[in-house]
Amino acid sequence: MLVRDAMSKLVLTIGPAHTLRQAARLMSARRIGAAVVHDPDTCGLGIITERDILNAVGTGQDPDVETASTHTTTDVVFASPTWTLEEAAEAMTHGGFRHLIVLDGDGPIGIVSVRDIIRCWTPARRRPAELVV
Repeated sequence: MLVRDAMSKLVLTIGPAHTLRQAARLMSARRIGAAVVHDPDTCGLGIITERDILNAVGTGQDPDVETASTHTTTDVVFASPTWTLEEAAEAMTHGGFRHLIVLDGDGPIGIVSVRDIIRCWTPARRRPAELVV
């Protein structure tokens, strides 16, 4: 199975000036764990995740003052839609992260997460009794 078969096509793109609270609200409303941060001044793409926001708030930073730019990962590993899920999982494991922005052509077309990969690798829903060994 390929990344394009597992990825979420819902890509939330925010700007670097969004506050952490704004980013969290948008991510929560869409039930997603990461957002692409596009900085038009640098033409660069980065990613901010729920963990980035949690770490900032957990260390006492004000989510109404802190901006996405301060907490964005800019050294991003991008996935191709034609990667296998094994390649994506290997990149995540090697890099220690849970989301990959999927690029095709000029921009992001999706995000693949560890959850997406697990969902594909897990057999169809089983009854709870079948899960107990």
